[in-house]
Amino acid sequence: MGKIIALANQKGGVGKTTTTINLAASLAALERNVLIVDADPQANASSGFGIDVKSLKNSIYECLINGFEPLDAIVHSEMEGLDILPSHIDLVGAEIEMLNIEKREYVLRNLLLPLKEKYDYILIDCSPSLGLITVNALTASDSVIIPFQCEYFALEGISKLLNTIKIIKSKLNPALEIEGFLITMYDARLRVANQYYEEIKRLFQDLVFTTVIQRNIKLVEAAGSGKPAILYEVDSKGAINHMQLAKELMEKSLKK
Repeated sequence: MGKIIALANQKGGVGKTTTTINLAASLAALERNVLIVDADPQANASSGFGIDVKSLKNSIYECLINGFEPLDAIVHSEMEGLDILPSHIDLVGAEIEMLNIEKREYVLRNLLLPLKEKYDYILIDCSPSLGLITVNALTASDSVIIPFQCEYFALEGISKLLNTIKIIKSKLNPALEIEGFLITMYDARLRVANQYYEEIKRLFQDLVFTTVIQRNIKLVEAAGSGKPAILYEVDSKGAINHMQLAKELMEKSLKK
């Protein structure tokens, strides 16, 4: 039985999509079957694998709104064992269209539960908001990874996300856990980054991943080329960091 993990943070630009793409690729390289669910209308997790989202016939939008089978929308990547349920700009209007659906918070959960038999990990790339699609993602998930930078505004916004997770855990998904807080775009040369890193570790202790994703230009270049870093430059810091994260995630799963 696979595990569904949402990558969420309502603050944009903290590395959610980059982490989703490269963690998924690293897990696939470790011979795990992985599905990326692109739940962001910007569709960057889809284009990050070279998918032309404008030419898609089916996407997560059709699955949520029109009841399409996810298997009819899933796209296979060039990596064995790694698939993508792509997004589309149409997803922008999905939250309004879902208002009239019965048990609208559970739509994504009902779509993904049958897929847990097929995949070891299902990673949901959430949009930078706490709207209905993100609520669906958290309701569907076993756990959530929270990526964020070592800066003041990142810490400031975490309380809102934690409150949302608390509400979802109490009302919609009692089994939801925090998989961990992930430090991204980390630059050890900056004193402020080190200060906030220590503060994050003090606040969240064992919930902070040991792995840190360092700031690395190769991650940006890889995304622009439509490939994960492990296929773009396997020896880059970005590729190495995400492989370390994949191994740490797998080790945590074995302990539970």
